[in-house]
Formats: sequence, structure tokens, C-alpha cells
Amino acid sequence: MTKRPEEIALMAESGRLLADVFSRLDQLDLIGMSTMAVNDLVDRYIIDDLQARPASKGQYGYAYALNASRNSVVCHGVPSASEILQDGDIVNFDITLEKNGYIADSSKTYLVGAVSSAARKLVQVTYEALWMGIHTVRPGAQLGDIGHAIARHASRNGYSVVREYCGHGIGREMHEAPQVLHWGKPKTGLVLREGMTFTIEPMLNQGGRAVHTEDDGWTVVTDDGKLSAQFEHTVAVTRTGVQVLTLRPDEQARH
Repeated sequence: MTKRPEEIALMAESGRLLADVFSRLDQLDLIGMSTMAVNDLVDRYIIDDLQARPASKGQYGYAYALNASRNSVVCHGVPSASEILQDGDIVNFDITLEKNGYIADSSKTYLVGAVSSAARKLVQVTYEALWMGIHTVRPGAQLGDIGHAIARHASRNGYSVVREYCGHGIGREMHEAPQVLHWGKPKTGLVLREGMTFTIEPMLNQGGRAVHTEDDGWTVVTDDGKLSAQFEHTVAVTRTGVQVLTLRPDEQARH
């Protein structure tokens, strides 16, 4: 589960390129775009501009460069030419990128146009919860510390944490050990060691935590139809703490 320094350096390069993809998305006016149009733009940008590979494409039989999860979609939303982003939507784009044999994984929930204050708060608290999880990471900490920090922040704000999906180890493969749950008890679970690399990717629901998968076999939605938001970063445990391998330029001054 641990990587050598040279492997983490390669993962950091993949992470830097993936952060660049999100910087490209930040420039878009998403209103009126289809989720398939966003997918196609990302696919071309990763291949043509970054000379890298969209790692989700072909993984588990999935055909696209990203997941587009809008409003009540929790995760694994499939891009579609007929799904048009509307003023007031929230949408998560979850993207993986492979360069030099190593994979980075990250996601961001976007506010499309004039979003309600309730939706805006859900997105903000989800982002804060991600960082509360990240800030617990250091050698000697335990996986339960990450989940506890995330779930505590969610519950304090009246949100529920999806339990069916979790973070994961990552490197040459998209999904490696360990599983990183977004709830848990402090001082329980696997002890973190320098060189571990994994994702933290909490999904917070406005209502209950119950979810189900739609008939397409991919799209996961909230049972109650209320909004869900997600953010994700790939991190490495360092000698003194944590390195966020997919840190975006707009985050560097804040974190």
C-alpha cells in the first residue's frame, strides 16, 4: 500500500495535469451545455493537450472520460447529449487521468448559474468536510480519524453521509487498498504510514443517506430526490503530514 518517493512524484505529475483539467472546466459557462459536451471537451483536452489518458474510459466497461452527477445524482452519472445543464443546477464532474503509468482521481461540484442558498450551503459544507478529512492525514493517524472528521462536520450541518461508496487506495490501478470510509470512530482502523496514497471523496446528501442505482446500472441517486454533493482529492501520506496530489491552482493559496 505504500509508494516509493519516485512513484509519488509520478502520481503528483498526474495530479497536476488533472488539476489543469479542472482549471479548464472553471472557464466554461456551463448553462446550456450538455453533460456529453463537457465529457467530450475533457476527453480531447486530456488526450490532445496533456498527452495523457482518461483513465475512466474503458474501466469496468465504462465508455466515458468522466462521471457527471447532477442535483440528486450522488455519483457515477453517465454523460448524455440530452442532459442539458440549467441555471440553478449543481453538478459534480469526477475525472481520472493516467500519465506515465500512474493514476490521479479528483472531483468537484460546480454551481451552475444562480444556485439557491440551500444548494450553495450543501456544496460548501461538502468541500469543508473533504478538507477536514484531509487535515487528519499524517503518519500514525488512523482511517477512522478521516471518516469521523467528515461525518461530524456533515451532521453538525444537518446533512447525511453516503455509506455505499468510499475513497480508495490508488496508484498504478484506479482502485487499490485500503478503502477509506467517510464515517467512523477516531483512533480505529488502519494506521497510516508514509508513502500511502489514496482518495478522500465524501458524498453528502441534503436529506437521508439512502441511495439506489438506476436501471442503467451506473447512475446512483438519492432515494428522497434531494440534492447530493461531492468533492474528491488524491492524497499521499508524507513524513510530516499530507500532500494533496490533485491540488488545484485556485486552492493553493487557501490550503
